[in-house]
Amino acid sequence: MAEQTPLQVLIVGCGNIAGGFDASRPADAAPLTHAGAYSRHPGFRLAACVEPDGERRQTFAGRWNVPEGHADLDALAHRAGEFGVISICSPTPCHAAQLEAALRLRPRAIFCEKPVTTTLEQTEYWVNACDEAGVLLAVNHTRRWDPEVVRLKQALRAGELGPLRSIVGHYNKGILNNGGHMVDLLMYLVGPMALLTTASLAHDFWPDDPTIAALLRTADGIPVYLNPADARDFAFFELEIVTATGILRMEDGGMQWRERKAIDSPHFRGYRALDGGARRDGGYPGAMTSAVSNLYDALRSGADLASSGRSALEAQRLCAAIRDAAVRSHTEVNK
Repeated sequence: MAEQTPLQVLIVGCGNIAGGFDASRPADAAPLTHAGAYSRHPGFRLAACVEPDGERRQTFAGRWNVPEGHADLDALAHRAGEFGVISICSPTPCHAAQLEAALRLRPRAIFCEKPVTTTLEQTEYWVNACDEAGVLLAVNHTRRWDPEVVRLKQALRAGELGPLRSIVGHYNKGILNNGGHMVDLLMYLVGPMALLTTASLAHDFWPDDPTIAALLRTADGIPVYLNPADARDFAFFELEIVTATGILRMEDGGMQWRERKAIDSPHFRGYRALDGGARRDGGYPGAMTSAVSNLYDALRSGADLASSGRSALEAQRLCAAIRDAAVRSHTEVNK
């Protein structure tokens, strides 16, 4: 079979997630960015970048051997059909306008950073617009591509960890921003959840995106807690899963996992306790590589996207419900 021509990639926004996080990493380290992952995959070629900051654009293009760079997408308006994939890596407030411009370029796929847009209504509009245009929309809810998270989902579904008792998701930096990652991760693992109540609201980073404590419930009645921290103290994104056989914890955003198993208590006869636990490396560093591979397989052979516009829309819908409930409660308390 003849080798297929690599898909041309346009990167929009040249900041950290576009390529900056990999700038100082060893050449053989697993890539954490769009450019890093595309550059390792033989099915893609970095063809162009868009970034209004000239110095940043030049640095990015030099680091990733991108042959051309532009200040805005308007400079590429005459290039419709040339790019197989457009990665939108810019700040969220830019996404809606850039999705509109990207669709005019008629790519086969758009790989967008989360959240897709700042509002549920806009996100729904652009998810539908991509569907109507026949353009695949992948959204970077990264942990859906983390091999350790994928294995955890399979283990939960197979009952390998025993009955599920509860889940706690620790996060900060906004219910839509980092909270959107957590809500999407939870929905990926346990399916749809209903909001029961919210408990607090704090603006720890974004003025329009508070960090909120909430209690949810799975379809099977399992309680799920969103436990907030303050982003001004430290970054915090961890998951704690309590089952009949012990506690499994995702730490440091997925860089590490810790498992404590239920054992006979060494101190109190007839009681069960938790052992000291064992730590292992997580699969998060491999997530972007898996994401780009999944995107390639979706384009070349019709594979399902692990994280799509539709799954992102459902996560944002729940985040919006949590935010609206918390704002109502906060307003009533402070009347």
